[in-house]
Amino acid sequence: MSLRQLLLRLPCYLGASGPRRGALDTISSVVSWRGQSSRSPAHWNQVVSEAEKIVGYPTSFMSLRCLLSDELSNIAMQVRKLVGTQHPLLTTASQRSLAEITELIHTALLVHRGIVNLDELQSSDGPLKDMQFGNKIAILSGDFLLANACNGLALLQNTKVVELLASALMDLVQGVYHENSTSAKENRITDDIGILTWKEQTFLSHGALLAKSCQAAMELAKHDAEVQDMAFQYGKHMAMSHKINSDLQPFIKEKTSDSLTFNLNSAPVVLHQEFLGRDLWIKQIREAQRKGRLDYAKLRETIKAGKGVTSAIDLCRYHGNKALEALESFPPSEARTALENIVFAVTRFS
Repeated sequence: MSLRQLLLRLPCYLGASGPRRGALDTISSVVSWRGQSSRSPAHWNQVVSEAEKIVGYPTSFMSLRCLLSDELSNIAMQVRKLVGTQHPLLTTASQRSLAEITELIHTALLVHRGIVNLDELQSSDGPLKDMQFGNKIAILSGDFLLANACNGLALLQNTKVVELLASALMDLVQGVYHENSTSAKENRITDDIGILTWKEQTFLSHGALLAKSCQAAMELAKHDAEVQDMAFQYGKHMAMSHKINSDLQPFIKEKTSDSLTFNLNSAPVVLHQEFLGRDLWIKQIREAQRKGRLDYAKLRETIKAGKGVTSAIDLCRYHGNKALEALESFPPSEARTALENIVFAVTRFS
């Protein structure tokens, strides 16, 4: 199940009743990434399974096959007839649509990120003609998903929600631009971005969509600005914690392939560089280079021997605790417990 969708839909059940219940449902859906906890995937799967029971059906409901399904289209046409009425079904369908729209935007970004830089192709990558064709398919597929997302946003008929998701899309583009401009290639020294800059860039590329979608879920449920802000804070810190957990995987997995590469601008590496100092970090990079290529296995052990990994774990837990603090403003419920358990799964490292 997608963590982004789960997190978007669960908050709908946090503290509302009646028609407003759907707000938490939507937050839970938006948050449903297919993540994995660092050490206990079985526990992660259990947490997600329990959350799915609360929102009513698996959050992976929306897919490309669903988009092309005649049955789904017929249902959507019938629901549109309720536009302008006060039927509760219409409110619920708008909240579920928000979760699906968020997932479409995220998927479109992933598809577009799959575009290959033809200038960096190796002979072993395949014929140039095939790679060019693959790029065209990636561009068209991503654009198709974004077009459907925009169409779905318009159907929600909520100006603030449209504004929030549009600004999240802008943040995504800006974040990816920064990532590409500072991405570390193995044939050059990494950029000295610092952890504060890393946080800013990570929020844009990984946190803004979830945070603003959670806020939009509360807006659809007609909650006030304070509740919307708490939903935003939960989505923001949950996304940051999840990203740091992902960055830590190459350094904490019990079995790691020696040839496994990792991002030299990931959280543990950035923190390692800050503790070490720029000059010593450059020296370590050069010591790990062999015949113009970077020995990731050697560099990984060097980083693990420093303070970067433990500091990244602490930072992951810090953002997890901030997410839990945001949930404290909501009354106890099954949905709140499910959202808390998702945080626990992401911040557990032993």
